[in-house]
Amino acid sequence: MKFSTVNAGGKVLYGAVTEAGFTAVNDLFPDWPTLREVVEAGGFDALAKAAEARGETHTLSEVTFLPPVPGPEKIICVGVNFPDRNAEYKDGQDAPPNMSLFPRFPRSFTGHGQPLIRPPESPQLDYEGEIAIVIGKGGRRIPEAEAYDHIAAVTLCNEGTIRDWVRHAKFNVTQGKNWDSSGALGPWLVPFTDKAQLADVEIVTKVNGEVRQQDRTGRMLFPIPRQIAYISTFTTLVPGDIIVTGTPTGAGARFDPPRFLVPGDQIEVSVEGIGTLVNGVADE
Repeated sequence: MKFSTVNAGGKVLYGAVTEAGFTAVNDLFPDWPTLREVVEAGGFDALAKAAEARGETHTLSEVTFLPPVPGPEKIICVGVNFPDRNAEYKDGQDAPPNMSLFPRFPRSFTGHGQPLIRPPESPQLDYEGEIAIVIGKGGRRIPEAEAYDHIAAVTLCNEGTIRDWVRHAKFNVTQGKNWDSSGALGPWLVPFTDKAQLADVEIVTKVNGEVRQQDRTGRMLFPIPRQIAYISTFTTLVPGDIIVTGTPTGAGARFDPPRFLVPGDQIEVSVEGIGTLVNGVADE
């Protein structure tokens, strides 16, 4: 079963999503005000049973999807994590021994079905389709062999980027990665129960129906267990933290000429076993 955070009639709700609709269950769990607390408590089974007993409360047309986990303490993104992405930089360097990381702020993400916002300061809004993992069991210096045990759920990310702003300084990309509503998370959380959900699955990004990115997690330079182990070495991971795990080659900036997003475009990020995150584009 899949679980989402939505806005319905001006109220923020969480619950289960099926093809038939949305089932709000947040009122049944006052000790878990958001899906963040559900993740921390390991409460997905309880939510599933409640949703099955209640049945659909809303049609999907009656809800607006929000990022599934509200207010995570940390969103950490992994850069240059596929072989072809490393080659895109054309700097003659082999893959680095350690991963590139940068933070994103919750306000920089919108939900499924909502437009990515292109700011007036730059026309260089770009897409990056990725898998995001949600930490369920916190920890520090987590051994790589135990890393999968710390994942509560998986979701999708369009890690939208303002390309010229990532080059405003010598050693960081934070400015270009944190424009309000420039990226998206969702549509839902899929509980993580088996490493096969992540070990070698296909990521596909389409823009207006055209495949732009396509690769498999089995080719990651830094597999997800390694990401968890490395990140938790320097910072304590807590329930609800999100790690955005890396995008394949094929972002708009790498075309000649570049193919940046414009209002009216539609971007789909799909991963087998998770679903499809869909967003349009609008000017601020």
